[in-house]
Amino acid sequence: MAQSILMDSSTYLLLFLMAIVAFLYSSVGHGGASGYLAVMALAGVAPSMMKSSALIMNLAVSLFSFIGFYRAGYFRVNLFLPFALASIPMAYLGGTMTLPDSLYKKILAACILISIARLLYQFRSEETPNRPVPLWASLFSGAGIGLLSGMIGIGGGIILSPLMLLMRWAKLKETAAVSALFIFVNSLSGLYGQLSKGGIHLTPDLQWAVGATIAGGLLGSYFGSRRFNVPTLRYLLATGLVIATIKLFFT
Repeated sequence: MAQSILMDSSTYLLLFLMAIVAFLYSSVGHGGASGYLAVMALAGVAPSMMKSSALIMNLAVSLFSFIGFYRAGYFRVNLFLPFALASIPMAYLGGTMTLPDSLYKKILAACILISIARLLYQFRSEETPNRPVPLWASLFSGAGIGLLSGMIGIGGGIILSPLMLLMRWAKLKETAAVSALFIFVNSLSGLYGQLSKGGIHLTPDLQWAVGATIAGGLLGSYFGSRRFNVPTLRYLLATGLVIATIKLFFT
């Protein structure tokens, strides 16, 4: 297939999948880059185009998600800052790196597996007090997630979010709010790193994919912050991500 996601009769299906991915990821405070990358991998898009395209889509969706959770009163700036301050320069550094296609696909597949677990496992929004976050832990994990984010073209929320919940550093929707802004700043930094290296690959088709993700992201941020998510759609998306992971591991 040519290096475009909108070249044949599957156009509408791909746009629909992009919108669904954006909806579900935005509903849990994510930008959806791992999902967009999975869809593009199934469509046969080259990694050189996948990385920058996913980060651009991430920017819009994560911003909408953050606004939704922020307006609902779930954002904690003191929790966000240490992670972000360490991750932003490392995301820039990762954005300047170019991985071999085979290694890129394997790392992406591993991140998608984490994403699948995050979609399927529903953390409880318990009323138990949050644990304090050690400064060294937030800086170290933020830096590592930022570097990985820039290298493969994700915002890092699929790693930060489960970490925060498992360590009980924040409750469910607080985590979603912090993760959404974390994804936004990492995506912006990673894109800047690519731009400084002359590595951004865009096509005229990208505007349609961005439009689909914006629509899905707007709905997802509303339902995630104020209503609820649809479990059936989560399982369907997880199935698609499993297929994409298998394709990435064996291509």
